[in-house]
Amino acid sequence: MLKNELLSERLARASLEKRRNIETERKERIFNDKLRTIGVDKEALDEQVKEKREQVEAAKKEQNAYDADMLRYGKVACIVDSRQMKEKRALEKAVVAYRQQNQHPEDRREYDLNDPSRIKKVEQSDAQMMPPGLVGEDPESKIRQQNQREQLREWLTQQQTEQAAERHQQELEEQRYDQSRVGMDNRAVQLQSLEIERRKAAAIATKDFNRSMAEEKRCQDKEINGRQSQFQGTPSTVAVPGLSPSSDRRTAPESLQQIIQIQKHQMEEKRRKELEKKQEEEQHDRVRLNSARTTLLIERQQARMNRQLRRDLDSANAQLAETHKQQKPDIKRGCIDDSFFSKFNTCSR
Repeated sequence: MLKNELLSERLARASLEKRRNIETERKERIFNDKLRTIGVDKEALDEQVKEKREQVEAAKKEQNAYDADMLRYGKVACIVDSRQMKEKRALEKAVVAYRQQNQHPEDRREYDLNDPSRIKKVEQSDAQMMPPGLVGEDPESKIRQQNQREQLREWLTQQQTEQAAERHQQELEEQRYDQSRVGMDNRAVQLQSLEIERRKAAAIATKDFNRSMAEEKRCQDKEINGRQSQFQGTPSTVAVPGLSPSSDRRTAPESLQQIIQIQKHQMEEKRRKELEKKQEEEQHDRVRLNSARTTLLIERQQARMNRQLRRDLDSANAQLAETHKQQKPDIKRGCIDDSFFSKFNTCSR
């Protein structure tokens, strides 16, 4: 029978057993005099105190580990610093030893000018070759100073000439640039004037067309009004069939002929209006086509002028670039002449 027990029954029995155990523990806590008089769950409080102590111990261990790491890093830094100081002192000592062994004062290039025993080393034959007069006196100092002044004067004159040539060249470049700018401004003014003339021509053509249309319509209205007034002013003895108050229902031959003529006149008037309207539309189309053709021609002319202006500007820029390239030496390619070196050491400072 136990072998045939279901899983759900086993789970239910285990749950029931767990609830029974919990209830038994609860009864023990309730019927315990000590716990009942205290009024709190002492085990839970003890567990909280235990957890708090564990947290404090863990924080203390972490702080101790951090302090140990700081001490270790400090010791490593002190060791590295002392090692660097030792290496620096050893390098300075090696430099001093090398200077003492290989860089003696008497090995210097200008030591013969500062040698304290230079006079003792002069031979008797060299001492007799000294010119008469004071020791160290140069009898040609005036001539040398005069030559130096003349050379300095020549250098100053050459510098002034070069500066004047550079200023003149710069002025020429500025003049060429101003001329090119003036030419471009003139071209722009011409294009603007052409555009204004085109707009004026289009406005005048539109205005004339509108005026002609208004005049034709005014004439047509005036003619129609005159005809209507003429037709209304002529007395008629016989009325239109069906509208005459007379008892005679017959139509007179004269009135019938007049009605036919009026109808023909109206048909001719309608045909004439349609023809005039068609002519007006054709005139309007011609004006529009002429305006479009004129606009297209002006735009083409403006595009040609713009292209020509652009070509002129490109050629001017190319000439200026070529001029700058010829004036300045190409240092990167090694094309340097004597004039480049003459710009250095041009004064005593």
